[in-house]
Amino acid sequence: MSSNPLFKSHTGAEYFKRITALELNRRVRSAYQDLVLRIAPAGAALFDFGAGPGIDARFFAERGFTVDAYDVDPKMCEFFAAHCRTFIDSGRITLDCAGYAEFLAGKNSGAERRIDLIISNFAPLNQVDDLPALFAKFHALTGPQGKALVSVLNPYFIGDMKTRWWWRNVPRLWRDGHFFVAGGQAPAHTRWRLADFGALSSPYFRLARVYRGLPPTRKQHSKGVDLRRGYGGAWLHVATSQFMFLLFEKRD
Repeated sequence: MSSNPLFKSHTGAEYFKRITALELNRRVRSAYQDLVLRIAPAGAALFDFGAGPGIDARFFAERGFTVDAYDVDPKMCEFFAAHCRTFIDSGRITLDCAGYAEFLAGKNSGAERRIDLIISNFAPLNQVDDLPALFAKFHALTGPQGKALVSVLNPYFIGDMKTRWWWRNVPRLWRDGHFFVAGGQAPAHTRWRLADFGALSSPYFRLARVYRGLPPTRKQHSKGVDLRRGYGGAWLHVATSQFMFLLFEKRD
């Protein structure tokens, strides 16, 4: 597994300390936040899925957005509530810490407004088993022109190709479209191909574009790759980054 401290099983205050200490994580977060600012209309309503310690929620609330947030981890929610207290008290941020089944069923979902953009940073979707059910929930939360911008772990990352565990799993990736990584030093998660993210979301969203999970180095990198006509060699665009940012557009 990756040596990135983010992927060890830390939560709450310890997670916040570690994820903000590492320069690479700060660069990845900055790239994601900048992309959200380019995509979301000014003053938009955001929904932060897997919001963790509230770093992104607070960042966007400080810039005039309203943010409904959800996380299932009690320690994350505890830290989030303290970190974002001023914005929670003012109503600019809401936090839902219900169980995941309750969240999917719509009980105490937290979001009282139609959402313009779902955000999800640092790969919460890689820990979700039933992606169609989650995209159905995203569809219910969003308005007519709703979008979702999610950060996911990149199964094509060249850094991982140097490891034995990647080569053990790559036949499953090509055969099944994904492979499962068991827990240990890192949380258990599943890595999905672009085409499979597209297929699993397709009843509710269209996978429109993929971006490298790092600050863009060239103009074409800032635009990402258009996936609406196929996935082609899009993996080459993201091969040098551990994360990839996926933009989904809501279907009618």
